[in-house]
Amino acid sequence: MTSRRLQGQHLEHRRVVVKVGTNLLTGGGEQLDAHVLAALTEQIADARALGGQLVVVSSGAIAAGRHRLGDGEPGRRDLPTRQVLAAVGQGRLMSLWDELFELRGVVVAQALLTRRDLADRLGYLNARTTLLGLLERGVVPIVNENDVVSIEEIRDTVIGDNDRLSAEVANLVDADLLLLLTDIAGLYTADPRHHPDAQLIQRVERIDAAIEAAAGQPGVRGTGGMATKVQAARAATAAGAHVVIADGRAADVVLRAASGEAVGTHFLPTGDRVDARRRYLLSNLQARGRLVVDDGAARALEFDGKSLLPAGVLSVDGEFQRGDVVRIVTAAGHELAAGSVNYAAADIVRIRGLHSERIAEALGYEYGEEIVHRNQLVLL
Repeated sequence: MTSRRLQGQHLEHRRVVVKVGTNLLTGGGEQLDAHVLAALTEQIADARALGGQLVVVSSGAIAAGRHRLGDGEPGRRDLPTRQVLAAVGQGRLMSLWDELFELRGVVVAQALLTRRDLADRLGYLNARTTLLGLLERGVVPIVNENDVVSIEEIRDTVIGDNDRLSAEVANLVDADLLLLLTDIAGLYTADPRHHPDAQLIQRVERIDAAIEAAAGQPGVRGTGGMATKVQAARAATAAGAHVVIADGRAADVVLRAASGEAVGTHFLPTGDRVDARRRYLLSNLQARGRLVVDDGAARALEFDGKSLLPAGVLSVDGEFQRGDVVRIVTAAGHELAAGSVNYAAADIVRIRGLHSERIAEALGYEYGEEIVHRNQLVLL
């Protein structure tokens, strides 16, 4: 139930990935600032109470580990030291998020990812299925780079303090908005700490050389800085998401950004998420198999926007694996749709015609109740 303070509020962006950086979470110091985490938790819980689905990409594990160990050498940035600190701090970071969200009756889940996980097609599908399943159940996933085994983020390359990871997560869950929260109001024409006359850039329609120049170089305490945030914005906007870079200390910044209010720097989408998915699915049509569905399933797909369930599958043609794209055709041979399957052909043969609750019984495992989820399906 929403509080009186939230009555009348409306979310323009329902599915939001909120990335919180190290500089914000530490308040500029060397340890986590519980007051900052508490304020962010309240805002995220408020947005969720208005019907939002939120994913948090959280930095701060290394800072938490440094504080927990009482590390007297905060300047050490060698790989083994930072991985040790991440291993110690990740549990503390997650514990803080869990305790704070529990005060609002919100369940959270930890998800540790690496770029290698998302580069692998099955890893990508597993991560997507898990995150979407959590969101559908009202859970707030807390995502972090798995610093203990990954070297990209810790070496200050490629991802950059979870900025790039947050863009990949936004694409993974089809987010409407990627909100990059930091300790500065947004992207300026120059570094405002050194140029008092620098102006906040409120709206970016296209990331060009001037925008990249304004972003400058990566930061010091956090590995990202504004440069990697702009890189993340480029990736997320190309896939159809809005991106906002804003000061995480500003009042109700999460709710205001999700409501479409002008805060920070707003990067407009340059691509179309539906078109991108359609191109991918259609590009794989010739090399995969097909599923023949009954009339009820065909109506549900074509007119009701539903997923394809095992009960509606009549037969399976071809050999394909989980994650492959197949054609979906009616019993009369009409090509209806294309989609990426959650199960291999051999598995679908065993579960076709069954109710979804019997998948685990028939296979001994399950990857979800759908053969093809509606988010991975396009009508022809």
